[in-house]
Amino acid sequence: MSDIVVDVWLYGRLARYGGKASKGHFANLRVRLAQGSTMADLLVWLGMDTKERGVTFISGQLSAMPGLQPDLNHILHDGDRIGLFDLKSMWPFQYRHGATMTEEMAQAMATEKDQGLHHTYNDND
Repeated sequence: MSDIVVDVWLYGRLARYGGKASKGHFANLRVRLAQGSTMADLLVWLGMDTKERGVTFISGQLSAMPGLQPDLNHILHDGDRIGLFDLKSMWPFQYRHGATMTEEMAQAMATEKDQGLHHTYNDND
């Protein structure tokens, strides 16, 4: 089985997971993973607990937010660009409505009682 390479951008406090690639407030890594790897596999590779990340994009599509992370089983593809933002880097909730999303995120938001649109989050969300 061949490998894939994904372009990973880590923002805010998550930049520390970039090691030598960290520029302080961001880091950019090219990560080689086995074909069929998921977002959960990438997080393991980074050594990052999923609860540390906030808004997440996969190739320009919203895939996760604080309290709603249905992308853990999303299969990554060669050339995917992953943007992981820390919990202090919030995306204004009013812009989320109508955003392009991964299929997993669209399904998860549809099943949430408030469609996943919060303006504040806590550990109980």
